[in-house]
Amino acid sequence: MELRQLNMFRTVASTLNFSRAAESMGYVPSNVTMQIKALEDELGVRLFDRLGKQLVLTGAGKRFLIHIESALDKLDEARNAIHDDEHLSGTLTISANEVLCAYRLPVVFHLFRSKHPGVRLIFRSVPNQQLKHTLFEGTADVVFMLDEPIRSTGLAVEPLVEETFRFYAAPDHPLAQHTVLKLEDFHGQVFLTNEKGCTYRTMFDRAFEKKGIDTITHLEFQNAEAIKQCAMAGIGIAFLPELTTEAEVDRGELVVLPWQIADLHVYTQMLWHKDKWLSPMLLSFLEAAREVIAKEGGTAHF
Repeated sequence: MELRQLNMFRTVASTLNFSRAAESMGYVPSNVTMQIKALEDELGVRLFDRLGKQLVLTGAGKRFLIHIESALDKLDEARNAIHDDEHLSGTLTISANEVLCAYRLPVVFHLFRSKHPGVRLIFRSVPNQQLKHTLFEGTADVVFMLDEPIRSTGLAVEPLVEETFRFYAAPDHPLAQHTVLKLEDFHGQVFLTNEKGCTYRTMFDRAFEKKGIDTITHLEFQNAEAIKQCAMAGIGIAFLPELTTEAEVDRGELVVLPWQIADLHVYTQMLWHKDKWLSPMLLSFLEAAREVIAKEGGTAHF
C-alpha cells in the first residue's frame, strides 16, 4: 500500500470521477484507475461501485476513507511540525450547520487563507445534531455549533458569541404594525420554522408549550433562506437568528415583531476533540475564528 495510492483514493472519493481526479493530480485517468484497482486487490474489497457512468463509494470504501483521511491529515501535521508557522501546509476539515456556513464562517476562511494559502480547507455542511459525532469519529478537525451551552467530557467547547433570535414578518403582515404583541395575537398565525430536531426549533416549541399552547401551525424548512423568502412573501412569521436577516431588515423587506422568547440563550460555539493534537495549523485556524467571530459580541461566557 503506497502513499500515492492513498492520496489517489482520497481524491477519487472526493470527486467520484476518475478523469477529474487524474486531472487534479497530474496523472492520466488510466494510471489512476490502475492504482485504485491495485489498492482494491491488496485490501481484498471493492472500494468503489461502477454503476454505469456513476462512481459511488461502497460501504467498505466509506469506512476506509474515514481512516485514510485521518492518517493523511496526521502525516500533513507531521510535515508541518518541522516547518515554521508562516509556511503551513496540509489539510483541515471543518463542519458546521448551514446557518454558520453561510453567515459566520466565510470571513474566517478568508482570513485564514490570506495567512496560510498552502493549507487545504475542506468544509462539510452537517446537521446540528450530527456535528459532535464527526469529532468522535475523526471526520472533522473542528466544528461550529449554534446551540444552547454544550457540556462534554470528551470535547473542548469554546463559546464565541451569543446569538439573538427574533420573530420576523413582511412589512404588510397584519402584526407588523403592532408596537406590543400579546400571546393571543398569534392565534391563527402560521410560523415558519426549521424542522423538528433542530435546536432552536426545539426551543421555540418549548417556549410556547410552557405557555400552554401546543397547537401552533408550522411550515417547516431545512434552511434559513427558504424561511426568509416565505416570510417576505407574506406566508407567515419567521423565527430566525438575527445574523441571517440583517440585510433584509435594512432593505425593509422584513420587520422585527415586538415579541421575544424569554431565557433563550444560544451561542455560536467552537468544538474539537480533547485528545486531538492541536497542530500549528489547527491552532492558527482556531485563532482566526476567535478573531473574526468573537469580536462580534466580545468574548462569550456560559
